[in-house]
Amino acid sequence: MLIKRFARSDDASSPNAGRRRALRAGASTLVLALTGPRLAFANAIVAVRVWPARDYTRVTLETDNPVKFQQQLMESPNRFVIDLDEVDLSPALRDLVSKIQPNDPQIMQVRVGQFKPGVVRMVFDLKAGVKPQSFTLPPVAGYKYRTVFDLYPAVEPDPLMELLAKSGHKAEALAQNTPPSRPSSGTGTPSTEESEAFFQRYAQRDAGPRASRPASPPAGDRMPSLAQRNDDGLLTLPSRGPKTARLLTIALDPGHGGEDPGAIGSSGTYEKVVVLQIAKRLREKIDAQPNMRAMMTRDADFFVPLGVRVQKARRVDADLFMSIHADAFTSPSANGASVFALSERGATSATARLLEKTQNASDLIGGVNIKTNDRAVAHALLDMSTTAQIRDSKVFGTALLAEIGTVADRLHSKYVEQAAFAVLKAPDIPSVLVETAFISNPKEEQSLNDPAYQERLANALLKGIKAYFAKNPPLAKNRTA
Repeated sequence: MLIKRFARSDDASSPNAGRRRALRAGASTLVLALTGPRLAFANAIVAVRVWPARDYTRVTLETDNPVKFQQQLMESPNRFVIDLDEVDLSPALRDLVSKIQPNDPQIMQVRVGQFKPGVVRMVFDLKAGVKPQSFTLPPVAGYKYRTVFDLYPAVEPDPLMELLAKSGHKAEALAQNTPPSRPSSGTGTPSTEESEAFFQRYAQRDAGPRASRPASPPAGDRMPSLAQRNDDGLLTLPSRGPKTARLLTIALDPGHGGEDPGAIGSSGTYEKVVVLQIAKRLREKIDAQPNMRAMMTRDADFFVPLGVRVQKARRVDADLFMSIHADAFTSPSANGASVFALSERGATSATARLLEKTQNASDLIGGVNIKTNDRAVAHALLDMSTTAQIRDSKVFGTALLAEIGTVADRLHSKYVEQAAFAVLKAPDIPSVLVETAFISNPKEEQSLNDPAYQERLANALLKGIKAYFAKNPPLAKNRTA
């Protein structure tokens, strides 16, 4: 009321003009005092990103300072409501609406608006029930503060059931149509002919046993079984039920993804992009084999924690695990492909030591909610590595190097190197990490972007897998897998 009354006249000739101007200035100062702090400390939204995938959809808000928020999960219809405190309704937040794609498995649409002074509300209309996880990440690797909302489907996808649905008929067809062929010579590196012969006769469950012995002890979700050797000397299970053949299962792990781009080449190539392209090409080639199948830890651009990658491979009872990368070095002159196995005694070279550090930092960059029990279980797996696994991994890596060397310009090392990569610590699966090239080398970055080179590399990796199995037949596994 005082402001209104004194604002009636600004006549400079009035006897009270100076007094009125002083009171108006004081009132303006009072208004700024009341509103200034909120505006001064309002959190600036640096970026908003959305990573949709079947496994989960991640929404990330990057801000100058940590964000305070409240969230609520609602039903009928399914909605996820988030209130952001001391955040302005900026263009970046408004742009969130356009970032939701029609093929997002979890989110139908999002609405963003000013709920009340100082509070922005985001309402995610969901396609089905979700289990949200929300957490804040401190600044790391060029990112400022990140507030992460992970929307997991209420019924999580089961990688084993998906694999069985995709390859069940294939196993039955293989058992009915596998022709006989000559046995391997059993010495030296198998020839291409011997490798193909092995894959023509592999894993007929109804073959008569020649000898038997207990299979390796069960691990994780595995079921104990009695392994038998057929006339080819291959380990199988006794025949029960419908005639089927056990398919060899290869877990392919394209590195990085989502919030974690991996290494970035001088031309702007993201490691996470090219390794996914290579892995998809290799998956297609593996699935084209009559007695093999591939599972990918990620088949789109989203982040998978290191421990979860290991868990996924174990859940499908994988016979082999291959993590595919294209990393960087401190010098752009570093070049050549290489293969790594796990080490429990430190890295075997300076390059291995640097790659170990950068790869194991993936969880920090990609963003992991360390408070969840699932993640604690995942990291517990990383202490269960065995000497036998490392030995088999080195044999597998040697077979891969022999084939990669025919495609890559050069090998960075002609021997399998070792480092304590967290993603290689499945205790019961031979596991390797393949550095396809140095993306920090301009020439090799160009090769990685070349579809023809990716094809040749995928072919070489497939040959390496087949050569390994031809000399190292896998043990029998749980029949349900």
